[in-house]
Amino acid sequence: MEGSMFYWISWSFWVYLTFFLNKQNPYRFKLAAAILMLIALSTLHFRLGNIDIFASGLFLLFLTFILISKEKLRAIIYFFICSYIIGISYVTFHLFEIFDPIWIILKKEWMMGILLGYLAILLQKTLRGRLLIVLNGTMQGEILYTIILSKYHFPYSIGTFAYLDVCALISFLLVGWSFFENAGTIFQNHFNFTEKAKQKSS
Repeated sequence: MEGSMFYWISWSFWVYLTFFLNKQNPYRFKLAAAILMLIALSTLHFRLGNIDIFASGLFLLFLTFILISKEKLRAIIYFFICSYIIGISYVTFHLFEIFDPIWIILKKEWMMGILLGYLAILLQKTLRGRLLIVLNGTMQGEILYTIILSKYHFPYSIGTFAYLDVCALISFLLVGWSFFENAGTIFQNHFNFTEKAKQKSS
């Protein structure tokens, strides 16, 4: 069922941010509010000409544009290059799916999630940068893919639950990868804290 993966992952992130993340974290409230807004907008849509557009997709696009615009000029240029690469990869995957669907050997969402997640890891070093280029690039890819299909009179909606499923899965994979990348530091800090606590107690 389309949308189930999006809802499961989104609510899981929201629960973690709300109840488990350190309350002193400056991004905690903003991220939780953004996730709730995304969930609320996921069912709202409108028509622009012959194209059906979901509000959640536009929300992601504008949010990532705002966040990217706060970076330095050189970083902004690099972000848009990375987003362009992600967007072209997204469109190419969909076009291959139409013209040669036999190579889709696994679920489409997982294949796309692994491919785009791997690209994001290669292009950006931080979790924030990876999430930004994935969300921005895939949404631009959605728009470009819709423009291509509209020339052949194929109906396609921008930002549907299928798109949100892919974004949620990629975000989940990137967060998991980031955890493994920083696992050594996390465990080291935990053990250092435990040893200090034992020394104080003794």
